Amino acid sequence: MNYRDTLEFANDLDAQDELKTFRSEFLFPQHDGKDAIYLCGNSLGLQPKSVQQYVQAQLSNWQEHGVEGWFNSEEPWLQYHEQLKTPLAALLGAKREEVTVMNSLTVNLHLLLVSFYKPTDKKYKILMEGGAFPSDQYAIESQVKFHGFDPKDAIIEVFPREGEYTLRTEDILSAIENNSDQLALVMFSGLNYYTGQVFDMKAITEAAHRAGAWCGFDLAHAAGNVPMKLHEWNADFACWCSYKYMNSGPGGISGIFVHEKHFENKELKRFAGWWGYGVGKRFLMTSGFVPAQGAEGWQVSTSPVLLMAVHKAALDIFEKVGGLDKLRKKSLLLTGFLEYHIQFINQKHGEELFKIITPKDPGWRGCQLSIICKRHGKATFDYLSKHGVIGDWREPDVIRLSPIPLYNTFKDVYSASKLLDESLSTVG
Repeated sequence: MNYRDTLEFANDLDAQDELKTFRSEFLFPQHDGKDAIYLCGNSLGLQPKSVQQYVQAQLSNWQEHGVEGWFNSEEPWLQYHEQLKTPLAALLGAKREEVTVMNSLTVNLHLLLVSFYKPTDKKYKILMEGGAFPSDQYAIESQVKFHGFDPKDAIIEVFPREGEYTLRTEDILSAIENNSDQLALVMFSGLNYYTGQVFDMKAITEAAHRAGAWCGFDLAHAAGNVPMKLHEWNADFACWCSYKYMNSGPGGISGIFVHEKHFENKELKRFAGWWGYGVGKRFLMTSGFVPAQGAEGWQVSTSPVLLMAVHKAALDIFEKVGGLDKLRKKSLLLTGFLEYHIQFINQKHGEELFKIITPKDPGWRGCQLSIICKRHGKATFDYLSKHGVIGDWREPDVIRLSPIPLYNTFKDVYSASKLLDESLSTVG
């Protein structure tokens, strides 16, 4: 698209937007009596207005039925999570039985690693991207220590080449191949939190399997953001959080994917809990764990119904949209519009004052652009905040801005860009 640097152009795009009505389904933080320009859905998505209704319905069920709410309410809690599986599977490119909701992200990562990190004296190493989100780093480090290995030896990190900010797929694949004799697991994020780079999950999975290793993904920044085909790509497992692009509340419930090829594998170990027992016989209270079929067999603890109600409110909006393809189409336009304005500012001032480190190819990025501020970075970020733009600051010099197709407008992007330009003559 040939973008233009005018408010009229932004308003025209908004008028043509087939998703524009969904903005009204969300609650915005206020700034000087108006909606803030919220460009931080990569960290915490906005609250759907329907959340209060969905949660109140379950509070009413609790009030009316007490413990019988598990069985006799309009939406029995025992099966409540079943309502979430179909929309989740659609967002992740999975089969319905391959996904379930449970726990929080890092807890789920640890539970999945019980099954899919099976080190031997020869094959014990884990390969991951350098600079992964700290939770993943800490989880992997503690797992290899738990198995008696030294993280400095057992963890292989793949970093960008000198002078570059993102990873080249060929370097990831080469690292997998070069370490195949010792590699037990490839554990990558689907999208790097810092740079916004989408990784080639299909190619990474194929390379890991050629090396005789399992392959799993942390989809915290990919789920609800970019299209995925986890089943088709043959990934072994994945986990994610729901509070970023899926708008399901701070600390919202997480979920897991386990490929169906593993359902009958009796060799996979797991940490068991009552909620993962087959539901048909769960209440017989017998000893000896018999897992439920599918991903549900990895469940441990009782499902938190109120958290799931928030999640359902958000997922129902995705279903009303009609899938991720429409959102992706708008997302590419929004992010492209932001990229255009960053470049326009640089050209206007005759130098690269703001450097985008997110991949230029739209196919390898999601909603987020990560921008290095060459001058007075924190002061620039503070200027945006003071004027009602809510973004995200990452030390030492990066602002992350994420226009979300469900609730952001082209006018949001235009207005934030004008403030970014204004900051150059104001901060210092």
